[in-house]
Amino acid sequence: MAASRKVRLDSLPSASGGISRLLTARLRAAGIAPAPLLAQAGLTMAQIEDRKARVTVHSQISYLELGAAALGDDLLGFHLGRDCELRELGLLYYVLASSETLADALNKAVRYSGIVNEGVRLRWRDGREAGIGFHYVNVERRGDRQHIECWLTIIVRLARQLTNRRLIPGHVRVIHHGKKTPAELRSFLGCEIEFDAGVDEAVFSGDVLQMPVVGADMYLNDLLTRYCDEALTHRRDERVVTLRREIENAVVPLLPHGKASAVEIARRLGLSHRTLARRLAGEGLSFSRILHELKLDLATRYLREGFSVSSIAWLLGYQEVSAFTHAFKRWTGKSPKQLRLHEETGEIDIRRERRKRKGQRR
Repeated sequence: MAASRKVRLDSLPSASGGISRLLTARLRAAGIAPAPLLAQAGLTMAQIEDRKARVTVHSQISYLELGAAALGDDLLGFHLGRDCELRELGLLYYVLASSETLADALNKAVRYSGIVNEGVRLRWRDGREAGIGFHYVNVERRGDRQHIECWLTIIVRLARQLTNRRLIPGHVRVIHHGKKTPAELRSFLGCEIEFDAGVDEAVFSGDVLQMPVVGADMYLNDLLTRYCDEALTHRRDERVVTLRREIENAVVPLLPHGKASAVEIARRLGLSHRTLARRLAGEGLSFSRILHELKLDLATRYLREGFSVSSIAWLLGYQEVSAFTHAFKRWTGKSPKQLRLHEETGEIDIRRERRKRKGQRR
């Protein structure tokens, strides 16, 4: 394993596992055994049955994607977020529900979200518009759709439940690709989703922030805030964040717009171009290598998800389909259409094909 890929198990961001438990219950209700899917995602039934056990965020994301395929539910994340009991968030929910205003509650949600999920952190910006968004910490964003749609749904529900108002977001933006907002999801949100947006967030009018929280109790809130502070001290202070993961998460939303240059990524990470190159070299990497491997991973993922070749070319930043097809054949020895046809009869091993191509060139 490359040095940049070495991450100790105890450094991986963890989650309370509530979403994984919701999915397990839904699978059982549908007559689907959860154990095989849990195993594929790197989870165990013991973790699910022990409500005190935590799971890695990466495994939870994988489990949701596997569950969506098994259930044939393309909106699984939304359905889980819509149907769950918000009090399952535990201490985090109660500190929000006892806050004085929605702004106060959201500030505490950002501060204490790591208690529930260390890998997908809340962040927000206020002003004339209030954006409630998510930041991935040492977790791949590109493979996640169900997980983030679940969390966005929960955030909208929380805002509504805390104020007892059916608040309608002005915008909902997501990084992942989509053609149009499903009618069921649009009806719940009250607005369209903007896909390929470069950010995951729900945006409300700024004036909603001063809305009072129904059932606010400042004495209880002070007590619960102290409990939250204590809970955070029992979590590891700051997880190891791999530079490669941060680069990949920054690159993906920029690819379709042709802006994923080393200079731009360095700027977004708060580094100089020279510092970024030096740090990558120290890990035996280069920006061009990361970009190349990321494009290959995304291309094969999009093919397996049924995207058209022209759509994939655009998502990866190619102006011409022929340029993408040529690049893909150079990477794998097969055209995108050949790979898709091959997978209909048996999955191709991309890494093996790449090794074979390298051997033929020697």
